[in-house]
Amino acid sequence: MNSASASWQRELWGTPTRAVATAMLVALLGWVLWHAFDWGVLHAVFRADAQACRANTEGACWGVIAEKWRPILFGRYPFDEQWRPALAVTLLSALTMLSALPRFWRAWLLAAWVLVLALFVMLMRGGVFGLSLVPTTQWGGLPLTISLAVVSLALAFPMSIALALGRRSRWPAVRALCSTYIELVRGVPLISVLFMASFMLPLLWPAGWKPDVLIRVLLGLVFFVAAYLAEIVRGGLQSVPHGQVDAAMAVGMRRWQVQRHIVLPQALRNVVPALMNIVIGTLKDTSLVTIVGLFELTGALGLALGGDPVWRPFYLEGYLFLAMVYWVVCFGLSRYSVWLEGRLASSHNS
Repeated sequence: MNSASASWQRELWGTPTRAVATAMLVALLGWVLWHAFDWGVLHAVFRADAQACRANTEGACWGVIAEKWRPILFGRYPFDEQWRPALAVTLLSALTMLSALPRFWRAWLLAAWVLVLALFVMLMRGGVFGLSLVPTTQWGGLPLTISLAVVSLALAFPMSIALALGRRSRWPAVRALCSTYIELVRGVPLISVLFMASFMLPLLWPAGWKPDVLIRVLLGLVFFVAAYLAEIVRGGLQSVPHGQVDAAMAVGMRRWQVQRHIVLPQALRNVVPALMNIVIGTLKDTSLVTIVGLFELTGALGLALGGDPVWRPFYLEGYLFLAMVYWVVCFGLSRYSVWLEGRLASSHNS
């Protein structure tokens, strides 16, 4: 028996009190799992039969997912054209996963992002190559959730690096400006930022010029996320010993070269877990855009069930389905964070 196993046994069963507490918790967990299995599997209705679901009082009605999965995943997008958001989100997700692998961190990746984002907008909006025009007010569901999270993070990350470097700048004006922006944005909730971006900013623009609500919400997300990322990056910058900077400057490297080749790589490697927390939080925070009229994944569920009295009673099953989707994505991101942290640590030590 190894030391880890022995330690676990001491923690769980080492004393009579711990043994009783462990047994009670195991019994409670078994009771919960059994009733969840009984409700969610044994007595559940899986076919899209509303009458059978209403008659079933002992189990779940997963038939609501079989019946409503398309409006849940694609929102109000025209039914006959839903192959377009399906293809668009597949391309964007595939490139995101490709970009997560260090072996593909090459110059051509930036061109790939430009191409895929252009294809995403073309497929979602249409109006070219015979595709019917679909305004952004009809975008929704999973494509909107993924695109808002991915694009806002992609735009916020370089902005956050600039803010973090600016907050550590030797120039007082730059340092004060960056610090004021970061503290101001971090001091208000995201809902306030979205309201300002959607309703207040148009009042400040010239008459007749009103950017699309999706663009305004995206900019609000970018500015909000950048402020939080900037503090994480600043913490990483402070973790790099200043002696390395002095040594690099002594051998003739310029200050920007020192930041690019020595400080930033180490700083970002040191804060990978914290950066992933922001990524996961941003993905979940996209659900707040419903308050400004954009129906992402959770908002699309409300549209799919709210206007249908036949399936309206089965909100719980719908939210459990969305919880599973979010959990799968967030768990995958957390495992990727652990893998990337280990890979970067091994490459640094080798």
